[in-house]
Amino acid sequence: MQHISDELWLGLKNNSLVDVGTNHQLHCEVVNDFLAMQSAACKDGLDLQLVSSFRDFSRQAAIFNRKWLGQSAILDEKSQPLAHNSLSDATKLHAILMWSALPGGSRHHWGTDFDVYDKAAVMQWGSQFQLIEKEYEPEGPCYPLACWLEKNMASFGFYRPFDKHTGGVSREPWHLSHRATSAHFEKARNLPAMHKAISNSNIEGKETILALLPSLFERYVLNKGNRES
Repeated sequence: MQHISDELWLGLKNNSLVDVGTNHQLHCEVVNDFLAMQSAACKDGLDLQLVSSFRDFSRQAAIFNRKWLGQSAILDEKSQPLAHNSLSDATKLHAILMWSALPGGSRHHWGTDFDVYDKAAVMQWGSQFQLIEKEYEPEGPCYPLACWLEKNMASFGFYRPFDKHTGGVSREPWHLSHRATSAHFEKARNLPAMHKAISNSNIEGKETILALLPSLFERYVLNKGNRES
């Protein structure tokens, strides 16, 4: 494993990516384990496909900015839309960060983390797929896949970093991480580098973010959680 610089974990560059098709990229040390897991799921009748994989800083900023400006929905803890205009800047920020990371703070920057679904089951289901928790629960199209992953993902080196909601990032049963490779990126994270990256970015709500960044870093980036808002 190469040295993990601030540019790497912040998503400002990544020179270890491999194209795995359908506009998705993963870290070179993750690809074989992912493909093996995908193949095993297929043999068990599940169409395990990527929804989202590597995202760089700029793409994460675009996602965040759309939500901040009210161009994309902001969801509450139960995946229900909030009234954008009724939220204070601080409340809006916390609501966004339950589901979408700050640019620089996303595990998707590393190529070690990705979101999955059962594509065939979703296509057969016929309703609009939103990547929300109920779709991975009983009666949801991805419930069999979620159960299969719970039983099998560890044998391929993967785990769910957001398996439980403790006041930070909401529970994401679709988000998997390659444990051995992501651990190196986790150790590299630091507040000063993230402060600098946010300061130099064109992110919306920058003043509010920087004022709260030390607590946001602990609560959401490191996902230590905190019931206080």
